[in-house]
Amino acid sequence: MQGLNFGKKEGLNILCLGAHCDDIEIGLGCTLLKLIEEYSIEEIWWVVFTSNPARKSEAETSASWYLERISKKNVIVHSLRDGFLPFTADKVKELFEAIKKDFTPDVIFTHYRNDRHQDHRLVSDLTWNTWRNHFILEYEIPKYDGDIGNPNFYVPITEEILRKRNELLLKAFPTQASKHWFDEQTFSSLPRLRGMESASKFAEAFYARKVILN
Repeated sequence: MQGLNFGKKEGLNILCLGAHCDDIEIGLGCTLLKLIEEYSIEEIWWVVFTSNPARKSEAETSASWYLERISKKNVIVHSLRDGFLPFTADKVKELFEAIKKDFTPDVIFTHYRNDRHQDHRLVSDLTWNTWRNHFILEYEIPKYDGDIGNPNFYVPITEEILRKRNELLLKAFPTQASKHWFDEQTFSSLPRLRGMESASKFAEAFYARKVILN
């Protein structure tokens, strides 16, 4: 497995994978803002697999806000059907192989393997299937299923970063505003809990199956 080296001089190559248009922001938005602020970044790929015209526009706008300071970036929002990824797994796998052909990331962010959403699980499984020797962090998405677990990799974040992430989420995705869970209280609750678990005020947490430190 490729070793973890966030301090490498030439800059990080980061791959962010999300099944749906707001998954990346919810699952690792704070961590991404922190990495961009504190580390040298060479290139970021931001890939979303399901969307419709309205949501695609929202996702592209959101990604542009997060990555405005990144000179080399590639934002890809596919238009596969929400909730049906496992039934088009061959197409999704081809999209993964296309990424692998053109980009070599240092760190990959993907969905938690035990996420109960079928789209999330497929993206997680194909991440490990495609990049077996890379450093992969699985992020969590709070939801009705109550499927969050016991993470083992914590990223402390400041209240300022959390507030910025929340503001960007609420601003970028107006189509989700009517959902009962899509509010600042939800977006702050899990980072507060993970912060308590990591002896900090706020944190985002991830699942690292295997980490080798060079």
